[in-house]
Amino acid sequence: MKTPAIIKIDPYLAPHADDLVLRMENYAQKRAELVGEGGDLVDFANGHAYFGIHPTKNGWVYREWAPAAEAMFFTGDFNNWDTAACPMTRLDNGVFEVALAGRDALQVGQKVQAIVWHNGEMLRRVPTYATRVVQDPETYWWCAEVDDTLWDKFPWTDASFKPAATPYIYECHIGMAQDAYEVGSYRDFTKNILPRVKKLGYNTIQIMAVMEHPYYGSFGYQVSNFFAASSRFGAARDLKELVNTAHKMGLTVLLDVVHSHAVKNVGEGLNLFDGTEYQFFHAGGRGNHPAWDTKLFNYGKNEVLHFLLSNLKFWMDAFHFDGFRFDGVTSMLYHDHGLGSAFTDYSMYFSLNTDTEAVTYLQLANELVHAVNPRAITVAEDMSGMPGMCIPIKDGGIGFDFRLSMGMPDLWIKFLKEYGDEQWDMNKLWWELDTRRPKEKNIGYCESHDQALVGDKTIMFRLCDANMYTGMNKGSGDSVVDRGVALHKLIRLVTATLAGEGYLNFMGNEFGHPEWIDFPREGNGWSYHYCRRQWHLADDPQLRYGQLEAFDRAMISLMRRERLLTKTAEYRHIHNDDKVMIYGKGKLTFAFNFHPEKSYEGYFIPVKQPGEYEVVLSSDDFAFGGFDRVDTAYRYTAAPTEDGRCGFMCYLPSRTAAAFKRVE
Repeated sequence: MKTPAIIKIDPYLAPHADDLVLRMENYAQKRAELVGEGGDLVDFANGHAYFGIHPTKNGWVYREWAPAAEAMFFTGDFNNWDTAACPMTRLDNGVFEVALAGRDALQVGQKVQAIVWHNGEMLRRVPTYATRVVQDPETYWWCAEVDDTLWDKFPWTDASFKPAATPYIYECHIGMAQDAYEVGSYRDFTKNILPRVKKLGYNTIQIMAVMEHPYYGSFGYQVSNFFAASSRFGAARDLKELVNTAHKMGLTVLLDVVHSHAVKNVGEGLNLFDGTEYQFFHAGGRGNHPAWDTKLFNYGKNEVLHFLLSNLKFWMDAFHFDGFRFDGVTSMLYHDHGLGSAFTDYSMYFSLNTDTEAVTYLQLANELVHAVNPRAITVAEDMSGMPGMCIPIKDGGIGFDFRLSMGMPDLWIKFLKEYGDEQWDMNKLWWELDTRRPKEKNIGYCESHDQALVGDKTIMFRLCDANMYTGMNKGSGDSVVDRGVALHKLIRLVTATLAGEGYLNFMGNEFGHPEWIDFPREGNGWSYHYCRRQWHLADDPQLRYGQLEAFDRAMISLMRRERLLTKTAEYRHIHNDDKVMIYGKGKLTFAFNFHPEKSYEGYFIPVKQPGEYEVVLSSDDFAFGGFDRVDTAYRYTAAPTEDGRCGFMCYLPSRTAAAFKRVE
């Protein structure tokens, strides 16, 4: 095999050429195992069309893969829960099947279970390809419901929709996306939240916690039923309506997919389905995540690959998702799951610690997703910086479109926790914001949803703490809140414009949502007080939350109008003592003064060419909770200087950012 092109892209990878060749050989070999030479992954990834419960011409059929089962039976409402009345026939390769005669043998909405016999023990299980899963309120059993998700004649109207090439992502959670003290629904979200997202200017939503999970407080990251849209938010048809409506509004819809691990609960998901721990997962210690207490997939097993790849195609086919944010990629890539690793040397990416089977799965997953929809978007949550994550597979990469800039939230936490404002290092900030692996696209973001959880703090809450309860009224004169409002805007603007080729915000953070997220649990009296989004705060004209939201809306509008994330920074001026950062991007010049006290009269703003310049965005506008110290009506004249530069002088107030554009 020839040397992968990725080495020309990043010459520092040359010492690891053999590892990269092995990466490509592993991919080619596994692909050939699955589909043969010249085969099609799209045709291969159809497990959901064969396994599970399906209507036939004259009745119904249920199929399951359970290689270690001695026998299987099908039970439910349809046979009064008789666990022996409906035996399944064992076919080849551990597949079991039962046919039910008559279309009235099953009805949509009936509850069913699989009965697995293993080592003489009867096991109650939820079918692995179930598309709706509920908990019976009397027996507390988890059951599948006969569901029409796969053959529902939903009136889709999005045939011409094309996903956004440059994603401005609004990350959201259906259940907590409402102001009420309850679990929100797909319908609530469609009616109340999609219009807010559209008005804010984001062009993409990324939905968490859709795949069914028994514990609400897991944030959706301990999945039990991979083909089931969470029933706690409503019917699958309501989710289809959500996606279809989003597409009508021009919004791309991404699913937060969790293929890095699965819940360990027995009887609710995949764990011990056929009585063995190794059916879907690694046996022994390798099958258990030491930090998450979850089960780990065996990516070397073809049946597991079939299940996971079919899962991706299912969500695209049945629900028209436009792509995926893959959760926990770092955990997948390394046998130690990246725990405690700093990844300071390239050799750490190609050591015996690397799970090459997981790398191959991610390559296959990316190939499949883009074969189903060439414009689909895939995003990797990887904090390790694995080389080639967003390089095409044919060039030796893994094939994602974007990776999350996970270092940025960590940097902002460090700045806010460990340094006074006057100690912020502008050069370090620039390095973190602007540094990428060559030819790889990033999604920039300031803070993750994890920071919003109880025990941590969002940026705004960290900036203001208890003062948010008393000082967020307009005109309060609270200096702590004044600082928080000012820095919140600067942090978001500098991150959004520099940290990636896409941008992400978790819902509510755009207006500085107070407090934290705490899911209802015994420790808080099963309260929903902290498990919601207080939209009324942003809508209250007496409060400053709406000013932060207005700035975010103006920022996103400007960036999209100028197609800013498709541009690269062309020049920069950084003065660490002044706490000033100035850079040009596209047709705009951004000037930031992070200094907590010093405002600068006549600060030189370098630009690309002479002419008149106007302010197109100022973080200090009254409308955005500022003090109106930047004259947005004034036109600045840029001219060449004796030292060969070009620019103009302007007043640069403390804790303020302004964007300038040449008047054409």
